[in-house]
Amino acid sequence: MQSARHMNGIGLRQPHYREFRALHPSLGFVEVHSENFFNPYDAAAQVLETVRRDYAVSLHGVGLALGSACGVDDAHVKQLAALVERIEPVRVSDHACFARAPLAQHGIIHANDLLPVSFTHGALNILCSNVEQVQERLRRPLLVENLSSYLDFAERDFSEPQFFAELGRRTGCSLLLDVNNLMVNALNADETDPVQSVCSWLDELAHVTPPGFVGEIHLAGFSAQEGLIIDDHSSPVSEPVWRAYQHALKRMGPVPTLIEWDEHLPALSVLLGEATKADALCAEHRDALAAVAGFEP
Repeated sequence: MQSARHMNGIGLRQPHYREFRALHPSLGFVEVHSENFFNPYDAAAQVLETVRRDYAVSLHGVGLALGSACGVDDAHVKQLAALVERIEPVRVSDHACFARAPLAQHGIIHANDLLPVSFTHGALNILCSNVEQVQERLRRPLLVENLSSYLDFAERDFSEPQFFAELGRRTGCSLLLDVNNLMVNALNADETDPVQSVCSWLDELAHVTPPGFVGEIHLAGFSAQEGLIIDDHSSPVSEPVWRAYQHALKRMGPVPTLIEWDEHLPALSVLLGEATKADALCAEHRDALAAVAGFEP
């Protein structure tokens, strides 16, 4: 289980199940995609219940579509609530996106994408209502993740950090801070200094939110495709993202951090090496804070 030097984790994916259980690595937690474990009778659910005996589990969803004006899917929320009851996860998260919309003669359709919300009062009201509904059903606060997005809206009432700060103030939710998503957005916006752009975003977030608002951090790799930087989780964490992550630790303190890798999965040892690097950076910041406070960690 989590220790002072092992607070970070990896996304546990099916190709690694057997080796992971045999190796039993030292990790703070593992994270899985919630929707893959809704059926309590399939083999994956049995694996997760076994893993849960030894590790904290973070449930990360992609299907709530919390920013959808037509509301959340009751059946989806019911299945998530049942999974939460079975697994007793350390955290439950999903995205600040919309994906559900009414289509004439077809009812509600669900897009196979995480579509961005606008940072307006109207979008915030919708997001708050849906987050509150899910939290009431789960009887726990959610973590809501910032998106990588490939378009922007002309209308805007808040900066993105202000938008999440207000969401947290109104609902009691926390932020799942995806540093890679911030870097993808900065690169696609052709920022002169993408790392500095991300650091400025983090500075603003720290200024407008209370301590502890960031409940988990995601780190991942990206790729360049047809002139765009794509958040595909298919490669090691890039050096610019590691630099931005160090700034996040400086501003937010050590926060449980996940290494995401979903495409072109590497050997399990590669994922564990990335988590170890995150652990080392967290330890550096923890030790620095302890030194400033005048005691040994």
